[in-house]
Amino acid sequence: MKKFVALGDSFTEGVGDADPVRPNQVRGWADRVAEVLCAEGEWEYANLAVRGKKIGQVINQQLDQALALAPDLVSIYAGGNDILRPKADLDALMRGYAGMVRRFSEAGSTVLLFTGFDTVDSPLFSKTRPRTAIYNEKVREIADEYGALIADYWRWREFSDLRYWAPDRLHMNELGHTLMASKVLDVLGTGQITKENWSAKIQQPSLPDLAVNSRGEKLKQELGWAREHLAPWIKRRLTGTSSGDSLSAKYPDYIRLTAGAN
Repeated sequence: MKKFVALGDSFTEGVGDADPVRPNQVRGWADRVAEVLCAEGEWEYANLAVRGKKIGQVINQQLDQALALAPDLVSIYAGGNDILRPKADLDALMRGYAGMVRRFSEAGSTVLLFTGFDTVDSPLFSKTRPRTAIYNEKVREIADEYGALIADYWRWREFSDLRYWAPDRLHMNELGHTLMASKVLDVLGTGQITKENWSAKIQQPSLPDLAVNSRGEKLKQELGWAREHLAPWIKRRLTGTSSGDSLSAKYPDYIRLTAGAN
């Protein structure tokens, strides 16, 4: 039996891809990948990711638990919440990141890493683009050193389409997570972890038509977004709280996940 463990924050937990019957009420790309793995091969899956976690928290709260699960495949994506902070010592953070990858590599796990998304078109997050570019280069260096696979989110320009994003504009929606699952399976195929055609098992819904809104409608949407999503996010930053403080991992132990699993 082969084993897949996913580590990280909201991206890997599945925030934006709502599913009320699942733990934490989200599905996400990692669940979708695991559903294919479990259906097409002898795989089990655990997901330790929790929204809001920073690199240090992933190392301190998820690393040892994941190593104890002895995965054949482990995905790691953390750093977005560090990059969004006013100050972040990326050199120090990525040394810890490299240490995490090294431990999995020494344990015999195949490691899947992600670059960060290019925020060039985001009015709110575009200022973080230089940090993300540095982060990405560090990820590439780590992947080169330890032979890790890379899901190159930065270069996948189709994700710039707003139709792949949730109303909070920070997380992918169902369409985005579905596309990401297909992309990840392609990467795993090139790494000979899966068969190359397994990405075809992901049913990608059609994108809806782009909305054409008047200036007044756009302003109303901006005000609604600021009230419903931006203000609570800023409050959490100011108070040092996280949306994941009361949550635990969705699947802390191995499960044979199916599309209808909860």
